[in-house]
Amino acid sequence: MSSQQMQMQIQIQNSGGGSGNNNSSNIPVSEVFWTLVDKADKKFSKIRDLPFYQRSRHDTYFYKVFKVYTQLWKFQQENRQKLIEAGLKRWEIGEIASRIGQLYFGQYMRTSDANYLSESYIFYEAILTREYFKEGLFQDVNIANKQLRFLARFIMVCLVLNRREMVQQLVNQLKVLVDECKRTFQESDFKEWKLVVQEILRFLKAETAFMNIRPLRYSLVLDSHPDTLPHVAAAITKRHLKLRDAVLSSFHPNEVKYSELTIDTFRMLQCLEWEPSGLFYQSSGSKLSQNGATGTSRISYIQDIADPTLPANPRKAVLYRPSLTHFIAVLATICEELPSDGILLVYLSASGYCGSAQNESGCIHFGPRGDRGSNCIYPSDFVPFTRRPLLLVIDNDNSKAFKVIAEAEKGESVAMLLSPSCSPALSDCSHNSNGSLFTMFLTAPLQAFCMLLGLSGTDIDLDTFNKAEMLLSSSLNNWGLALATSDTLNPVWGQILGDPFIRRLLLRFIFCQAVLTLYAPVYNDNKFLPTCVPSLPTPVLPPSYSYQSVILNLASMFGATKRFIFSEDVLPESMQTNMNQLTL
Repeated sequence: MSSQQMQMQIQIQNSGGGSGNNNSSNIPVSEVFWTLVDKADKKFSKIRDLPFYQRSRHDTYFYKVFKVYTQLWKFQQENRQKLIEAGLKRWEIGEIASRIGQLYFGQYMRTSDANYLSESYIFYEAILTREYFKEGLFQDVNIANKQLRFLARFIMVCLVLNRREMVQQLVNQLKVLVDECKRTFQESDFKEWKLVVQEILRFLKAETAFMNIRPLRYSLVLDSHPDTLPHVAAAITKRHLKLRDAVLSSFHPNEVKYSELTIDTFRMLQCLEWEPSGLFYQSSGSKLSQNGATGTSRISYIQDIADPTLPANPRKAVLYRPSLTHFIAVLATICEELPSDGILLVYLSASGYCGSAQNESGCIHFGPRGDRGSNCIYPSDFVPFTRRPLLLVIDNDNSKAFKVIAEAEKGESVAMLLSPSCSPALSDCSHNSNGSLFTMFLTAPLQAFCMLLGLSGTDIDLDTFNKAEMLLSSSLNNWGLALATSDTLNPVWGQILGDPFIRRLLLRFIFCQAVLTLYAPVYNDNKFLPTCVPSLPTPVLPPSYSYQSVILNLASMFGATKRFIFSEDVLPESMQTNMNQLTL
């Protein structure tokens, strides 16, 4: 059963209630209702505890849980008045709706099906507008906690759905409610909620409107349509793989996060999904406001994110600080289930690393400091999974230690995008406040470029930014064409260059590499440069003339040409004609 087939089975919009009848049985309506509630609660608890590496079992069980909640919701709709007369409270109806919202969002996180995300939003929004938890809110601490949990979960849904105005509304409500609860009840009971408020405020400080001037998701309006992508010559490769699955995980001390979604995995999550409709993106306005909002220039959404014309999103497993054994188990399951035409992307972001052990080139810490073996990921941990096509994106100071995997593959050649060993020393680019600069280049390249220059939303004219975005987009397309038509392109890249998500990541990687190659404060210092394995053809490697020209013109737009070192034969006038053609 697809999510679209489910959408009509539970209709919260029509939950005004009805008398219903129960003539077919002498069992009291209230008894039937609470039996269904108990059954639904038990099944919900089981599905919540199922691990990611039992995906087939989870999908099967999800439909069973969904069926029970369908029966429960329909029953309370048809018998609302009788149930209220029997003592049913509004917060108990809200609790059922909240569980359904959780169920939908959990299924979205496991399947990446945007329809589930949309349905989750619809249920949570109805709970908000109907104020199911309002009655008795400040008389019963349990109801207060239910409302707080509901707001926290709804914020998460809105963050992923990118409904920024609703996020701000909900955060304000959460702050006010926490303060009220501290005054009304025992303040010590709400210390954790104060931390939640601080966590989301810190997250929003990093994930500003400037970072979302354009969607992080793949937009058919702003990005190349998959049908128009250039084909790699058959002489390079006859196999064409698609990104079917991804594992996203990060571990940094004191990293920016909300709940179990870190800022880096949040950006990668969106980067590997389709933007629902080009109609959602509207461009107008001239300057970012002081608080980072762009008014009518922001993305606008219609009610439903579903877009039947789009392909399915790659399925993603977002793992928050997993144990090494859990991480390996997830990889094994996904590799086992990977379609024959699929490739698995593994994204790891971590700040710690340790020296090499016996027969190892090094490793990265992926957990609290302590037992070295259980908290470190070694290159050899990935070798068994090289029997299937694999793309590794490693964002770590010791990422280059993983290059040795290419010498120990078990059947498939691994593609790797490896971060620099060091990041430029910029206070505004510290990982603790904004996430990884390398990941930012892969997910929001022009914003990363501006961040490198010390520019933020309040410093940038929106028309200038949009013009720079057009230049970068056009340049990346040209670089993509050069890659696809190169007769020295490694087949490892050739077989995946036709996938729109991977192609976009690779071209943004090239941009990142070119920018850091020319960036004056780290010029000629290889430890500040990212690396890809296998290497790309020489004609498209920096410092080629075309790369320098693009970066020079981008820097000129933002008045930062002195921050880069260019070849003498690269002049600002060299692309002036093309620049004049970039009209909005």
